[in-house]
Amino acid sequence: MQQRTPEITIIGGGLVGLSVALGLLLAGQRVRVLDGADNDARASQGNFGLIWGQGKGWDFAPYANWTMDALAAWPAFAQQLQELSGIDVALDQSGGYEFFTDPSEFDAFEAELTQQATHLGHRARYEMLNGDDLRCQMPGIGPDVVGASFSPCDGHVNPLRFLRALRCSVQAMGGRVTMGATVATIRPQPGGGFALALADGDVVNTEQVVLCAGLGSASLAGDLGFITQVKPQLGELLITEKLGDRLPFLSSTIRQVDEGGVQIGGTKADAGLDDRESLRVMAKLAQHAVTVFPALADVRVVRAWGALRVMSPDGYPVYAKSTAHPGAFLVTCHSGVTLAPLHASVLADWILNTSPIPDLEAFDECRFALSHAA
Repeated sequence: MQQRTPEITIIGGGLVGLSVALGLLLAGQRVRVLDGADNDARASQGNFGLIWGQGKGWDFAPYANWTMDALAAWPAFAQQLQELSGIDVALDQSGGYEFFTDPSEFDAFEAELTQQATHLGHRARYEMLNGDDLRCQMPGIGPDVVGASFSPCDGHVNPLRFLRALRCSVQAMGGRVTMGATVATIRPQPGGGFALALADGDVVNTEQVVLCAGLGSASLAGDLGFITQVKPQLGELLITEKLGDRLPFLSSTIRQVDEGGVQIGGTKADAGLDDRESLRVMAKLAQHAVTVFPALADVRVVRAWGALRVMSPDGYPVYAKSTAHPGAFLVTCHSGVTLAPLHASVLADWILNTSPIPDLEAFDECRFALSHAA
């Protein structure tokens, strides 16, 4: 009698959890995804949809290279998702800008990109444009913009469509996704495996567990011997009415979604678990957008919201295997869109131990124990 493949349970049904689940399914594993409650702090439903590399890992070479690997993998990944789910995630990877109105900030970011390029070598692709050159290329850019960086590697997707495509792809590959399954505690079993106690009283038994619950990981990580302490970071967003004309650019703070509306964001704040938007920040976002592209002054804002990012102590991803409880893994990051192609492929090799992937050692949580950052 052929032995069944042990089941792997993913805790968390957001972008990270579903991407990891898809990678494991493609590797031939049996996978169950436990998604939490509708009122959880869901970063996956409030993100900006960027596929972005500018500045990432400028002071941490493994992250710079990991991000660049992900950017290169996105076109094939988007095609794979469409084949599995029938959903077009609206990938547009034709390049993106970072705009600056402060000369010192512009110079500082150029220094960061220069340092990032030392890590990336021949793969580094960016250019710096002063304000006059920028306005020659795009006449609508405002007079207060002193310059911008541009990378042809950057882009974006429709974030909610991407989330739906991931869930449908996981189900198409035979994965089980259970909604409203909030894990209250995880109990490692003496003979191996784990008992997951759900908030409704049910218990799920599994041979292996991958904790991808975003901010929900904070209350569960200790059960598996992990020390990483994730924290929330508030970002606020505006979205405008749908426009008939297309913006001539994509930036990390201003993007036009494929349906036509313009999304404006880029704020960062420590606000605990409070994800409410504020009028003061909304006004600053609107002013920023008009400063960069004055034609937006006459466009109506139709929605505004706040969302919580998932941040590790140093802001970089964490990929950790539990030494206390073999078969348990922790995966957390705040770049769930950008890194999704790698989470759905090579990360599965790391979890299954079919490839050592030495570069991932740099993302282990032991760095927090050494630096006391956790």
